[in-house]
Amino acid sequence: MQTKIKFYKDRVAVNFLAKDKKNGADVFNAIDGYTAIGVLSKQFDTVEEGIEYVKDYMKDVPVVSVGLGAGDPAQFQKAALIAAATDPGHVNQVFTGAAYAAGALKAMKAENTAVNVLMSPTGIVGKVKISTGELSAKEEPAIVDVDTAMAMVLDMRAQGIKYFPMGGLKSKDELKAVAEACARHGVPMMEPSGGVDLSNFKEITKICLDAGVEKVMPHIYGAVIDKESGNTKIEDVKAVYQMVKELLD
Repeated sequence: MQTKIKFYKDRVAVNFLAKDKKNGADVFNAIDGYTAIGVLSKQFDTVEEGIEYVKDYMKDVPVVSVGLGAGDPAQFQKAALIAAATDPGHVNQVFTGAAYAAGALKAMKAENTAVNVLMSPTGIVGKVKISTGELSAKEEPAIVDVDTAMAMVLDMRAQGIKYFPMGGLKSKDELKAVAEACARHGVPMMEPSGGVDLSNFKEITKICLDAGVEKVMPHIYGAVIDKESGNTKIEDVKAVYQMVKELLD
């Protein structure tokens, strides 16, 4: 997997949001660069606006995760095209948009950006929902075997599994099965997301590491954002970094 993302001990990075470029740079520095800072496509009216913003953002924050915006599947094309033009390091995709994004990156020679694929818990261990696209999300859920889903991810030339929404540890047993399948098939990166906070970050990350996943990048968002200022709290970023060190040192 080629990506600008730097992983602590080559195993763990953390995906954070930030209020603005300054907050993003502060977060990036607080975790010694073992992160990708989320920039959400939903905030931009056009692809061009997003490209301009991300290019400027990357002057201070060298690794960006181009996101959808609350998992909004309608943003998949915008996110893919912004990433293809900026080679930010990471781009978030719905299941059905991953191949589009991988193709766009390839066409633009954006060779250092990893594509993740959104799949969701179903309440059944070993089964995942892959109908997470703009139109498919509105239809009867497509629930498939996790091994089939992993093979499809590799078919689409994507590199990561965004497992969302987990509800924290509510989907713990399902997460373990997905992480084990991820390792079994050689999908390089697992990205647990949804309800991750300071109380469960360590356990969620450990489940993925223990399953043998090559690289883990949990997404921790609202739990570390100051409700008044909107900034991601630097002391919380440092606390997360300490937990990463405890897991791997």
